[in-house]
Amino acid sequence: MKVVFLEDVDGVAQGGEIKEVKNGFARNYLIPKTLATPATHNNIQRVTKLGKEADVNRIQHLDDMKELAEALDGTQLNIEMRAGANNRLYGSVTGTMVADAVAEETGRSIERRLVQLDNPIREVGTYQVPVRLHTEVSATISVVVYATGTDPLAEDEEVTESISEEEEVSVAGDAQAVVDSTRSDESIQEGYSTDSYTEPAEGVTSERDGSSEDSVKEAAGERASAELDKDSDKDEN
Repeated sequence: MKVVFLEDVDGVAQGGEIKEVKNGFARNYLIPKTLATPATHNNIQRVTKLGKEADVNRIQHLDDMKELAEALDGTQLNIEMRAGANNRLYGSVTGTMVADAVAEETGRSIERRLVQLDNPIREVGTYQVPVRLHTEVSATISVVVYATGTDPLAEDEEVTESISEEEEVSVAGDAQAVVDSTRSDESIQEGYSTDSYTEPAEGVTSERDGSSEDSVKEAAGERASAELDKDSDKDEN
């Protein structure tokens, strides 16, 4: 069905646009909520006027969403669920449930599709859930899912303590690595220290000293041989 959009619909169209959509989407959602109207001849003639009105509504809607984002950002929502001993939920927390919790907490209704929950939540815990209120505006809410009969604050504190413990372990590991590195450097320096050098035993020469001595002997032998040759020549003369 071809419709004329009366207002912006995130991810679908902007107010004043004429667009083809599925019949069910138009009849069950867009038209009942006055977000769009069938693209009849008369309605198409009104597109220009609707576009101007939509521009005004678009600015107002953006301002409203920015205000709502400020109110929502960082908000903690507590959702109680039945859970087993392993913290697995009997059921799951869906985007619709999060949207309902937002409405109950803030008094402002949001559509389920704005809740960016990739998969339903199936375990007790604290989750950071983004809410895309507008193409230009998002907020992040903290959803604490706790088991029936327990304290949601205790669940939140347990998660915080767990994070703190992980940070402490990480810091301790870094400190130990520095100590090990320092010890390794000290060991290397000691290995090259002049104090650790040992003079060779008497009568023992190094490979380099032996090579030098052989060279001297060889040179002396050559000189002696040359002198003998000279003496021999004199005798012959």
